[in-house]
Amino acid sequence: MAKRTGLGKGLGAIFGDEVMESAAEEQEMKNHKEADHTAALPEKEKADLDTGKEIFIKISMVEPNHNQPRKEFREDALLELAESMKEYGVLQPLLVQKKGEFYEIIAGERRWRAAKLAGLKEVPVVIREYTKQQSMEIALIENVQREDLNPIEEARAYSILMQEFGLKQEEIAARVAKNRVTITNSMRLLKLDDRIQEMLIQNQISSGHARALLTVDDRDLQYQLAGKIVAENLSVREVEKLVKSLSKKKEPKEAREEDESISLIFRELEDRMKTAMGTKVSINRKDKNKGRVEIEYYSEAELERIVELLESIR
Repeated sequence: MAKRTGLGKGLGAIFGDEVMESAAEEQEMKNHKEADHTAALPEKEKADLDTGKEIFIKISMVEPNHNQPRKEFREDALLELAESMKEYGVLQPLLVQKKGEFYEIIAGERRWRAAKLAGLKEVPVVIREYTKQQSMEIALIENVQREDLNPIEEARAYSILMQEFGLKQEEIAARVAKNRVTITNSMRLLKLDDRIQEMLIQNQISSGHARALLTVDDRDLQYQLAGKIVAENLSVREVEKLVKSLSKKKEPKEAREEDESISLIFRELEDRMKTAMGTKVSINRKDKNKGRVEIEYYSEAELERIVELLESIR
């Protein structure tokens, strides 16, 4: 028999004890039926009922998102968070979505990893349903806002959003609350030699150092300069000066030799014309096929002589 509350006793005085006891028994039977019905639901329908709520699920039922932009997790930071979780638990639920028999992490992989290290059996989650693009965007936004991504991870995430989902830089900038120039400069880092990208991931050089190296086309030279940055602890300004000085020396030896030989030919032509004209002659080249010939004179009589000389050529 169901236990009656104080209010129930008052209503019993109005409707009668038998009526109230019967109603209580019916409600209890209804609650049992609803619980049995929920237990009998297919897994997907159960997930649908829990969608949007914060619930606890077994940590073994959660798996990382392979499209997560963040790939590097500092072990010392994870251990520190795990120690905190042993005492206080997971304070912020993971954002997940149902994927087959498991729940895929949309946001919160770092918390999930730390919870495993802490030996927790369950984690709080909120279940949502997202498209692949939405999942990528949410994971990117969370990491960018917390500054959890290294520069290469961030650049690769922007690249995926552009190449796989067709977003423009302006659209990405709006989603992550950054300006378009920032997105452009970030993605330019992917043009660096792979070895330098790894140095950037490992925080051996900064984004400023890396951008200064982008003007160097030779990838082996890029890597040599990156090694010099680390070995000599060069500042970004020093690297910029170093790269600028190298670009001045970059002119090929063959090109310099060719220019010198052409200049010699034109000096010889000037000398021949000077001998023929009896006065100074200058040849000013505009390009390979065009230019201007200047003939100097120093008196009217000399000008008349030059004109007569030119007329005699006809």
